Amino acid sequence: MTYCVGMVLDKGLVLMSDTRTNSGVDNISVFRKMHSWQVPGERIITIMTAGNLATTQAVISQLEERNKAPSERRPSILEAPTMFQVATQVGRLLRDVIEGRQDSGMQSEGPRFTASMIVAGQIRDMEPRLFLIYPEGNFIEASFDTPFFQIGETKYGRPILLRGYDPGMSFENAVKLMMVSFDSTLAANLSVGLPLDLMVIERDRFEPLHQKRILASDPYFKSISSSWSEALRKAFHSLPDYTFDDEAASIRTIE
Repeated sequence: MTYCVGMVLDKGLVLMSDTRTNSGVDNISVFRKMHSWQVPGERIITIMTAGNLATTQAVISQLEERNKAPSERRPSILEAPTMFQVATQVGRLLRDVIEGRQDSGMQSEGPRFTASMIVAGQIRDMEPRLFLIYPEGNFIEASFDTPFFQIGETKYGRPILLRGYDPGMSFENAVKLMMVSFDSTLAANLSVGLPLDLMVIERDRFEPLHQKRILASDPYFKSISSSWSEALRKAFHSLPDYTFDDEAASIRTIE
């Protein structure tokens, strides 16, 4: 399983992904799920992947080949005129890879070769944009009502993002919010695991403002994890106490 988050802020984009992949409890590995390409001063494009590893690696590998030798039939995302066209190319390629595996008989049962992706980036003279690509190749774009996307194991970290997100927040606070979201997911699901990959893309910069691999030994992440756990315990104990006496009194009143 996987957990990836892409978030749109007034200042730019913040992206984070885990690196765990597993084929059973005794076969766990680390694979990068965040991939980025830049043309200095002109564009930055980052893709995060979730789903079948062979499928996502095939898509990324083909994108790399197209970037090295683009053609009219095999366009490069580094030459696409808009981020919408980038998302279209990635979606079409993802769909073709999945359909090719199905047609070849490699998939005999269930949606084992499905995958989804988050595409983020900015092209010069345009706005930073964020897209969620579905296995069928279609996609949606982040908006005011949906300012962040998640793929993979989304349910455990989503409530944190919903309550804490603010489009005007600083990059630092956005990273802190994401770390809390990932910590909650890590605690609840063993199929998501460290290290984490982080990228901050500032508007009109066209290169990462900040990029880091967060290891299990990272002192800030460890501090966030322990502080969040303690804050939750304090918040729980500060809530009004439940009492059976009130319930008994209400029953007598009804009678």
